[in-house]
Amino acid sequence: MSPIPLAQATTSETPTMTTPRQLLLTEGGTAQRTTLTADEFQAISGLGLATATPTLVSGVYEVAPGSKIGAVSVGDLQILVRPKITDLNRLIFLLGYTRRPVWRDDPVELARDDELFPALAEVFSRLATRATDVGLLQGYQTVTDTLPVLRGRVLATEQMTRRFGLPVPLAVEYDDFTVDIAENRLLLAATLRLLGVAGLSLDARRRLLRLRRLLSDVSAPVRGAPLDEWHASRLNTRYHDALRLAEIVLGAQSFEQRVGDLTVTGFMFDMWRIFEDFVGTALGEELGDRGHRTATQFTSHLDVDRQVTMKPDLVWLGDGNRVLGVVDAKYKAERPEGFPNADLYQVLAYCTVFGLSEGHLVYAKGNEPTRTHIVRGSAVAIHCHTLDLALPPAELLIQIDQLASTISEQPVSGLSRARVAPRTPPS
Repeated sequence: MSPIPLAQATTSETPTMTTPRQLLLTEGGTAQRTTLTADEFQAISGLGLATATPTLVSGVYEVAPGSKIGAVSVGDLQILVRPKITDLNRLIFLLGYTRRPVWRDDPVELARDDELFPALAEVFSRLATRATDVGLLQGYQTVTDTLPVLRGRVLATEQMTRRFGLPVPLAVEYDDFTVDIAENRLLLAATLRLLGVAGLSLDARRRLLRLRRLLSDVSAPVRGAPLDEWHASRLNTRYHDALRLAEIVLGAQSFEQRVGDLTVTGFMFDMWRIFEDFVGTALGEELGDRGHRTATQFTSHLDVDRQVTMKPDLVWLGDGNRVLGVVDAKYKAERPEGFPNADLYQVLAYCTVFGLSEGHLVYAKGNEPTRTHIVRGSAVAIHCHTLDLALPPAELLIQIDQLASTISEQPVSGLSRARVAPRTPPS
């Protein structure tokens, strides 16, 4: 399938039947030269999907991809940044470990030449159709309303203060058995977002339009509002896969803005966030199977006055929330100017605060070597591990299992220094 980004951009002028310019990049790959107007350069510079650098030729720029993947339309220029992981089934497998470990594998095989967002639309449309084939899930929702007749219970305070004690209308609260519940609102929000994706197959678009009609009695999403919370239960089991993928779709950064005379639209994923979520969730589960109590994004502080917050990606805990081990995941090494080994300093700070003699960094293979650094003047050892994201899911999970075995066997004895208890204990 030829690469077609997500949305057709327009300008303030009357649209013409011009062929859009396309710029195809690979995440973390080499830059490409292209001509840009001043507005296009300004728009690309503010997106974060790629960077544009002027060349010696006027109007010609080097556009280089970063660690985001996605597709944007800037005027008539369409920029597509593909992931380094060429097999989308593996990328979607990683996405299944973000936020909540419910959805894990993709029952729909994707072709290697599929693009990410049309592929997600294909998978979601099938899963959501399968989930709603026997009808929409219903549940009780608490409704507060004013009615001419009594339903449920009267809100006495509301009736007296805002209705001045008048007999009608009545301020009431009641439970309504309805399809307008969190699960269906999430399906509708994902459906509407994916209908804005260009390059959908006819079958996928047909399924999405059918879903939109089926969900017509469900409240439409409000721009900028937080996602509805849902909780896995026996009653919504048939929705689990579709809801998990809906969260992934809605978790992508979407935007629509104007820069000068250009309309800029698109969707983006942060690969570093996908990798860190995968490591935190998958490794945390393996450590949990070995009897460890774990927490992700564990909140603590670097200083005694609690002015500098620290949030390591994964810790495992002992009695009294004592940190027994710490892991930080990095998709690739961070090397800000002047701090070429910032990742090592960060883990050293964790070990110092928690009184640990061992710390662990986990990188995506190919970005950093596997090695151990012994810190001079202290007993701290920082172990750098790698995970090969090019492996099939089953083999990648074997690597996670081996990594869990390695780091769970570290000595528990820490450094002889005071420990600072975290302000916010893990949930």
